[in-house]
Amino acid sequence: MRALTVLPGKADSVEVGDLPEPDPGDDLLLVRGLAVGVCGTDREIADGRYGEAPPGRDRLVLGHESLGRVAQAPPGSGFAAGDLVAGVVRRPDPVPCGACARDEFDMCRNGRYTERGIKGLDGFGSQWWTVEPRYAVRLDPALGAAGVLLEPASVVVKAWEQVDRVGARAWSEPHRVLVTGAGPIGLLAALIGVGRGLAVDVLDVATDGPKRAAVEALGARYHCAGMAEATRAAPDIIIEATGVSEVVVDAMAGTGAYGVVCLTGVSGPGRHLRVDVGAVNRELVLDNDVVVGSVNANARHYAEAARVLGAADPAWLAALVTRRVPLAGYAGALAARADDIKVVIDLD
Repeated sequence: MRALTVLPGKADSVEVGDLPEPDPGDDLLLVRGLAVGVCGTDREIADGRYGEAPPGRDRLVLGHESLGRVAQAPPGSGFAAGDLVAGVVRRPDPVPCGACARDEFDMCRNGRYTERGIKGLDGFGSQWWTVEPRYAVRLDPALGAAGVLLEPASVVVKAWEQVDRVGARAWSEPHRVLVTGAGPIGLLAALIGVGRGLAVDVLDVATDGPKRAAVEALGARYHCAGMAEATRAAPDIIIEATGVSEVVVDAMAGTGAYGVVCLTGVSGPGRHLRVDVGAVNRELVLDNDVVVGSVNANARHYAEAARVLGAADPAWLAALVTRRVPLAGYAGALAARADDIKVVIDLD
């Protein structure tokens, strides 16, 4: 079978090669790979910044945003041939820590977790893959190719869960949310915000194009003039999905009183800013604000994400996939473009 692999830690080592087809044995689902989504994590692994091959191997199969169709399922697994599925990315550490022992492996305390396509486990970027039934998620067949959005949707579901848990420390009745960044994470966060009946604002740098169209199709307000304009209405919640240092700092001081800022974008190191830490601290303390980081997802987040996608407008979801490339054209998928929302590599 054909698979997209990389030598972790070595830039420009991504290639399509032949691997043996996996053996599902008696316990695993055998899945025909349909597509994998591409995100910044994949591009950073391709650039040699990080990544870890499975034990005893040099190369790692890329792809953690999965979509496939079950070809073979163990009896009693709850799955059947023909099911549209995606795979959970992270696996708990083998020790396990207290969080992993309670299936909260997205909150692993000791860092010994593994992740498919990222850390110690092959990803889903192959024509065939296997997955444990407990780490497979069945998708509404009506989703079709948009089912590849499940992994980013699971990350967003977890972010909203964190916002809810922080807000629940006292009476909370949010009315307005600002989402910074109109990539897949930001747009899916806006989708959930609209579904909750909140007034949703989205900030991005693009002045026009598919990002603006996607925001406006939700009935949300699109901003491209900067944080000062976007936070004028003092949002109760900010979900930060850019990782841009200046935006992160502005978000911390951008909410109304009792505000919650959830950081989902990962900033690159080496960027230095002059920040009035005293002013930020004063505002956080006197307004009872909270800044919380959120990454990855566990099984319940995937299940809820499948429900969210299944309830969404299929045409709106389909519009988030702005480029599809064949497996042989992977290099084009790994090269980001300014007007990209979600780039997908077709495996079938």
